[in-house]
Amino acid sequence: MSRRDREASARRLMEGAPPRVPPNLYVDVVRQGSRMLGRRRAARRLMWLLLCAAVVVFVVWAAMARPWVEPPSETTPPLTGW
Repeated sequence: MSRRDREASARRLMEGAPPRVPPNLYVDVVRQGSRMLGRRRAARRLMWLLLCAAVVVFVVWAAMARPWVEPPSETTPPLTGW
């Protein structure tokens, strides 16, 4: 198909009557969009819940393990009685 043929067919499509849309298409699209938004909202809530749970678990672990405190030395006994 040459360029002129493609241009001619494109002009015929654009100059013709607008395409007909099925009457129930709008209702179906709105319903599908609502479901999609509901799924996104549920996924976002689940991710926030998982993030909050991870933060709580980390805080509890840090409070119990206290990783910022240096562990006691086990190689030499403490010097007393000097």
